[in-house]
Amino acid sequence: QVQLVESGGGLVQAGGSLRLSCAASGTIFSIGNMGWYRQAPGKPREFVAIITSGGTANYANSVMGRFTISRDNSKNTAYLQMNSLKPADTAVYYCAADVQKGGAFETHWGQGTQVTVSS
Repeated sequence: QVQLVESGGGLVQAGGSLRLSCAASGTIFSIGNMGWYRQAPGKPREFVAIITSGGTANYANSVMGRFTISRDNSKNTAYLQMNSLKPADTAVYYCAADVQKGGAFETHWGQGTQVTVSS
């Protein structure tokens, strides 16, 4: 059993910052990519950022230069530092991780955390 638990969401004014955390726990041999996705009301889930186990990061164009993804492999935790937030960033943010329990990697998802940016 693998669980991903996100935290750090909330309400912030435009221009403000939030830091999301995603902690993986359970039967884990190793974790590959860890990523953040978001889903706004009435819209499909979209990619935000991803980081490899070695620390290479990629971002959606819409968040480039404002968001920073990082991870602490010793804690099986990923972070998303969000600066210069805009109302368009309002969404439920989900963490995903490719987890190896002993065989192939499987993608696991967290339950999501709400981020609301007011204008």
